[in-house]
Amino acid sequence: MEQKPETNPIPQTIHDNLFITNTLVNNGLRTDGLIDRRFQNLVDTKVPASYTPIEGVKSYDVSIDPCWFRVFVPDVITRSLPVIVYYHGGGFAFYGPDSSPYDALCRRFARMVPAIVISASYRLIPEHRYPAQYEDGFNVLKFLDNKKNRMMLPKNADLQRCFILGDCAGGNIAHHVCIRASQHKFQQLKVIGLVALQPLFGGEERVESEISCENRLGLHLDQTDFYWNVIQPLAPDEKWDRDNGAINVSGPKAIDISGLSFPPTLVVVGGRDILEDRQRNYYVWLKNSGKDAYLEQYEYMFHGFCTFPELPESTHVISIVKNFITKQMKLKLNLHLHSSL
Repeated sequence: MEQKPETNPIPQTIHDNLFITNTLVNNGLRTDGLIDRRFQNLVDTKVPASYTPIEGVKSYDVSIDPCWFRVFVPDVITRSLPVIVYYHGGGFAFYGPDSSPYDALCRRFARMVPAIVISASYRLIPEHRYPAQYEDGFNVLKFLDNKKNRMMLPKNADLQRCFILGDCAGGNIAHHVCIRASQHKFQQLKVIGLVALQPLFGGEERVESEISCENRLGLHLDQTDFYWNVIQPLAPDEKWDRDNGAINVSGPKAIDISGLSFPPTLVVVGGRDILEDRQRNYYVWLKNSGKDAYLEQYEYMFHGFCTFPELPESTHVISIVKNFITKQMKLKLNLHLHSSL
């Protein structure tokens, strides 16, 4: 493994990009809980699927009511490839699989791992509140598991080696999808790993990285507070606050996973992310729940750094994910061989 890069200071062009994006996002967050998307749409460039390979990867879209997903297929000759199901970030409110940063990121995962990558859309807040995003996320797995839909994937897609990935809000969704998956009996799909890239979690009590946020980049506390306020159901069955199990996944109301076959998990943390401490707490909670968990830290990285390919850390984290996936596939193979003896 190559030495971990340490980009410091962050290039001014990236600072400018983050400032413009955050300014546009903030201008669209209304006090009545609605979002004026005209501002953020100015920087959310959409990219069409391309059956002609781009950088060695072709892509196509599949509809799954009420959502859709984009499939990325690397131009490699192999009998079997793992399947990555990816949930994009954006605070549950922005972006989609066709957003330029996520089209490019999933293309890189497909090429560099290599793997069949399925980048899933989900209904966005505030128009669609909890639990719509989680239902949409899990429905992708059920759709893939249905033999009638097998033709939607390349023949070399191995659903027995399925990995769930997500960043920001997508990392939150990925966690809850894995809980659902560990309670569901699939016919042909098996989740054998989770990668949480700077997942979006919260809680009533502020953590240190949220309080001391002067040197943090990419996400602001007022933004996360807005997202948590508008994701809550319009008529919740019980008191809804930031300690709800959907938000504070390692808090007092967290779902107990100690008795579930929750998959091995890689947690990626950035040292300049306001959510850094919550992500570390998540890692510790996984370990305390008796689960295999791994922590990868990037001291100078901000929230969402993996969508900036010009950063060496963005390429490095893909190699870390590749190693994690390779390790879990070897463990699965060894377990299969041992059980067949």
